[in-house]
Amino acid sequence: MVLEGPDKSGKSTQAKLLARHFRRQGIPFIHTREPGGTALAESVRRILLDPRGRVEPLAELFLYEASRAQHTQEKILPALRRGSWVLCERYSLATFAYQGYARRLPMPLVRTLDRIATAGLRPDLTVVLDIPDSEFAGRDQARRLDRLERESQLFRRRVRQGYRRLARRERGCVLLNGRRPLAEVHAEIVRRVERLRP
Repeated sequence: MVLEGPDKSGKSTQAKLLARHFRRQGIPFIHTREPGGTALAESVRRILLDPRGRVEPLAELFLYEASRAQHTQEKILPALRRGSWVLCERYSLATFAYQGYARRLPMPLVRTLDRIATAGLRPDLTVVLDIPDSEFAGRDQARRLDRLERESQLFRRRVRQGYRRLARRERGCVLLNGRRPLAEVHAEIVRRVERLRP
């Protein structure tokens, strides 16, 4: 399963809570993230998120998909073959929202490259945590902003609109109000995840 949403929407917090739930339930799982999850992908992450860097939109797309290809082959698919669950912070939907909707790269190109990078793998469940772009500045103020978090409010608005549209259209996606109390959001995610259990 994948947790998605705009920057500072609470993905990492909810992922930690869900990982704790999996441990308590005795569910074998791995917790990973994108970009990242492997040594090569973490190196790409540093390039992509470095606030001093300048990355052209098309190069950005290729870097994300290269990272995803490595992550999928090295970490995700082996975990699934072992019978483990995969809990991932961001996956394909992030690229559709950020590079497709916000950067305005052609969506057919984005989807084609993503299909190649993932070998067609799609999550059983993607939870999109939705928060208004106006909430961005008030959350986690002590954190040093990365390159994408330094983008304009217009960019953040496009990301959110992209996620909202995608969540309504993509198979296995659910849109949750990320402004609700932490425990309520967690409980709703657990309910959705429990439906996947045999």
